[in-house]
Amino acid sequence: MTKITPIALLLAGFTATSSYAMNPQPDPENPGGYIIERSEIKAAEDAKTADPMYDVWAKALETRPNTVVEAIYPDAATNPDNVKRVERVFPETEWNFLTQMAAPEYTYTRFLRAIGKFPAFCGDYTDGRDADKICKTSIVTAFAHFSQETGGHISKDNYSDNPLALEEWQQALVHVREMGWSEGQAGYTTGCGQNDWQNKRWPCSDGQGYFGRGAKQLSYHFNYGAFSEVMFDGDATVLLNDPGLVADSWLNLASAIWFFLTPQAPKPAMLHVIDRTWKPSQRELDAGITYGFGTTINVINGGIECGEQNKDKGQPVNRIRYWEGLAEHYEIAIAADEKNTCWQQTPYGSLNLNGATDVLYTNWDANWKYYSDRPGGVSFECELVGFQTAYSALVEGDYEKCVENFYGSHANWPDVRVVDKLPDTDKPVDPVDPPVDGVATWESNKVYVGGDKVSYQGAVYKAKWWTQGDNPASGGPWALESGTPVTPDPVDPVEPPVDPVDPVDPVEPPIDPVEPVDPVEPVDPPVTGSPAWDASAIYVGGDKVSYQGSEYQAKWWTTGNKPDAGDPWKQI
Repeated sequence: MTKITPIALLLAGFTATSSYAMNPQPDPENPGGYIIERSEIKAAEDAKTADPMYDVWAKALETRPNTVVEAIYPDAATNPDNVKRVERVFPETEWNFLTQMAAPEYTYTRFLRAIGKFPAFCGDYTDGRDADKICKTSIVTAFAHFSQETGGHISKDNYSDNPLALEEWQQALVHVREMGWSEGQAGYTTGCGQNDWQNKRWPCSDGQGYFGRGAKQLSYHFNYGAFSEVMFDGDATVLLNDPGLVADSWLNLASAIWFFLTPQAPKPAMLHVIDRTWKPSQRELDAGITYGFGTTINVINGGIECGEQNKDKGQPVNRIRYWEGLAEHYEIAIAADEKNTCWQQTPYGSLNLNGATDVLYTNWDANWKYYSDRPGGVSFECELVGFQTAYSALVEGDYEKCVENFYGSHANWPDVRVVDKLPDTDKPVDPVDPPVDGVATWESNKVYVGGDKVSYQGAVYKAKWWTQGDNPASGGPWALESGTPVTPDPVDPVEPPVDPVDPVDPVEPPIDPVEPVDPVEPVDPPVTGSPAWDASAIYVGGDKVSYQGSEYQAKWWTTGNKPDAGDPWKQI
């Protein structure tokens, strides 16, 4: 996707305003970079995620330590409360009833551990909702999807392959690995090794295969990496280096519970469809998306299984048949406003949510709007978007990483460092430099934008564009408006200052006053094919020039600024 750069927005005449007190300052440790105070970052993040649903989503993804999880066994007195609820509403006898054809890697103990990892699954409610009923419905819903994703799909009448005459909805969890794949095979490595944010956050491991494993058939490195971060305290490399754990440990079921609880906004988490924490937006209602099993299909695989064109396709027909068989067996009532099907729904991937104000997103990306009061017009903020990025609004610290561009996912974004406190740059006004004609005296730490006026040493200057710290008398972003500049007396080269300890030899002054050096280089040939810098030309972010034997690249819009002076240029 081509992003809109700040200069494009400037040329389009579009500007933005914000209530956030963003005050980026030049980074004293990194020429060309900026520092921002952490409190400003936190205030911006809090304002963008003020809707209570963000807290609900984040709460649903809370986890217990693996040391606690691996101590879970059937009937153990120390089992967490949500695990005890599962044992009560879905005891091991029911597990055995539904898994008579299952692979041996799937066990009831592992099922309880997968649930124990996530306190929100079969958790408590404090608002009167029936937690036991929601728990039972959640488990049966999961098994309906297991039956489609990893089921045997063998007819009840096929005695040779199904001697127990099991219903197809009793044939879940037959496959622990995607058919045709085995450990040791490198595969599903599309995109691995590319220089992009996905590989920076979730780098593939040589020789590993990221084919489907587990009850949800987890696939591709970015899903293994994201799941690993949840399972192992933010460490993506555990499963990227050893994806086989998703087949051979309790992670084979935990991956499915994780998916069940994770919103892929604008798609809600399946749990929140079932327990009705989710409230469909008007756009979703208009698209036929409401409560019921059909919406969980749309969440999982809507692009392939939902919509009028997929009404008679085998996958959704089977999935709905398994749900209806399980719901009947376990006496789960279908409410009047619930739909088992999704053929009448617009798939989420085809749903136009542009401009909708009642839809929430869960990923951060750079805010590319133009801000006239900030360096280069850059926002120094991130915004919520409806597509996957390197940064999640549900992961603590990801907003700060987004602003810092931690994974290099924002092209042409300036270097940003977040600090606990900005340095104290307040300085008193020089008493010998009073205002001129009522125009305030220039302050070195203050940000000025095009059109602002200041007085400096007896003259008034007008800013041509954004500037901070540039002496008005030096030109550049400043133009003389009125008055006569006062210039300091030149240093007498004949009488250099004398150090009382190590006097300077007056016979050899450092500058020859008779033959001054011409500061303008008469010849400046291009370097590595880049054109020579032209003081009158306009350059935008990414433009390259040669200047006095070196090559430079513009960070943002500039004209008249020498490349070797630093911002807005960087040497390459």
